[in-house]
Amino acid sequence: MAPGCKTMREVVEINLQGVNGVQLQPTKSVPKSNELGKRVVRGKDGLLMQESIDHRNKHSAKKVPAATTRRASINFFPFPPFVPDPLCRGRLKIAAMLGSSLRRGSLARLARLRLQQQQRGIGTSRIQGMAVPQLETAKKGGFLSWFGGDQPTSDVPPLYEALPNVRLPPHLPDEIKPAKTEITTLSNGLKIASEDTPGPCATIGVYIDSGSIYEDPSDFGVTHLLERMAFKSTANRSHFRLVREVEAIGGNILANASREQMAYTGDTIKTYMPEMVELLIDSIRNPLFYDWEVKEQLQKVKAEIAEVANNPQSVLLEALHSAGYNGALGNPLLAPESALVRLDGATLAEFVAENYTAPRIVLAASGVDHKELVGIAEPLLSDMPAVPPPTAPKTEYVGGDWRQAADSPRTHVAIAFEVPGGWRNEKDTYALTVLQTLLGGGGSFSAGGPGKGMYSRLYFRVLNKYEEVQSFTAFNSVYNDTGLFGIHGTSSSEFVPQLVDIATKEMLVVATPGSVTEVELRRAKNSTISAVLMNLESRVVVTEDIGRQILTYGHRKPLNEFIEAVEALTLKDITNIAQKLVQTPLTMASWGDVIHVPRFDHVASRFQ
Repeated sequence: MAPGCKTMREVVEINLQGVNGVQLQPTKSVPKSNELGKRVVRGKDGLLMQESIDHRNKHSAKKVPAATTRRASINFFPFPPFVPDPLCRGRLKIAAMLGSSLRRGSLARLARLRLQQQQRGIGTSRIQGMAVPQLETAKKGGFLSWFGGDQPTSDVPPLYEALPNVRLPPHLPDEIKPAKTEITTLSNGLKIASEDTPGPCATIGVYIDSGSIYEDPSDFGVTHLLERMAFKSTANRSHFRLVREVEAIGGNILANASREQMAYTGDTIKTYMPEMVELLIDSIRNPLFYDWEVKEQLQKVKAEIAEVANNPQSVLLEALHSAGYNGALGNPLLAPESALVRLDGATLAEFVAENYTAPRIVLAASGVDHKELVGIAEPLLSDMPAVPPPTAPKTEYVGGDWRQAADSPRTHVAIAFEVPGGWRNEKDTYALTVLQTLLGGGGSFSAGGPGKGMYSRLYFRVLNKYEEVQSFTAFNSVYNDTGLFGIHGTSSSEFVPQLVDIATKEMLVVATPGSVTEVELRRAKNSTISAVLMNLESRVVVTEDIGRQILTYGHRKPLNEFIEAVEALTLKDITNIAQKLVQTPLTMASWGDVIHVPRFDHVASRFQ
């Protein structure tokens, strides 16, 4: 109880109607000591009950239904008769009331602390004015307002009106021209390309026309190991120093190896773009390949191979290449375990010297000024040897069958066909991309969110119809001059014959004129365009698109050209590309319980 206050009795009304929390409104009440007290309690049925208590007989109580309104009055009894005291005024009355009724509760301590702060001038308008500015209101609620929130007043404008004295930034113009991709070719043939996009960050990538297709049996797996050896010790910095420098600028670095290209990518804020460019170039030009670093990464490659062996999707994709191609694309992208004993630092250095030459390198960037990028990168790259690029290794698609038994309750099967011409056959590539979206598919549970792919043909015609099918998806893997397109499915071992039959029928049906409707084609074209546009909102994707297109075509194609080409596709174009696919030799791969997988020649005869 507050000092100077005598015993008292207060009636506290709890307002349950306000939206700003509990509002306390103290009122004086001096009932006689023999009056009945009332309090609101909740009955067994969940309804509020008003309980009357006779303080002369504490064992008797009578309950009656409480009022149906959301306003309840709670009276605390018994108290000795209230004696007014001139010291009990204003907020001290409430503090005393809370201290008496809540028995030293946390709310009473909070109220006392707030009153002490106000008496000392803490939290006054002078100090609060130094904090974040707020709208002035005409009426302050004092302690109760601080405790439960201010009541809205007419001085605060409604949400649909603009706030006074608030300046909004200028809006964007109605028409914004897309950023252009600028390309500079150095005297040694190396290309520097960039696109200046708004934002605080920049992405820089070095893309090299080098991959597993340039390997031979003596150095199988060198590309895979080079990916693991990226950003290790160089002639200018140790691996430890390189990592610390990247951390110091808040950067992110990544290396990726594929069958035809290598990529070294760095992401950082624009302020540290020069540091990231120098670090990337140092990593590709001056690697040392210390023996202990190579041995450490070889152990990690072994672990990665063992992990991939239990991933059916990765295993089948590798198997389709090894079974379907003779030549360069048939080389394994993942290092064979038997080849690891032949890999060392000298092998890596020799491969880099032969393939990391100026005409086969593109330095691509997104979110940077092109002149600034050229001014930084040209002194670091202009002295690279201008060795003419070698002739692309020969690859022949022949088709074939690959099977591997594994201890698994499921069986994974993939059928694939060649994509004639690859990326350089542009019209067929556009049609192929739309065909993949049109077929679509997915799993019985889609990790991409509810409804993902539900209107694609494979989802609607297969996954919704056969509960035994656990996944059914169209895929493609396209390269400069060829590629693979097919369907991958998963089911139980007993259902595999039907699964292969369904995949065969879906490929044949889509190659039949009149089987695809105009509505399906329009949906597939819209989905393809929207997917490309959404991906290109990422700086990393833009940088990769610049680098890989320049390596493939020598320039970057405008986005409008892609959209117009997709919009111009007709039902006949989709049928033609599907017919071209099924006329090529079949490639099959299966993993798991392969006992019930149909014979290869039996499936291949369906497409002849």
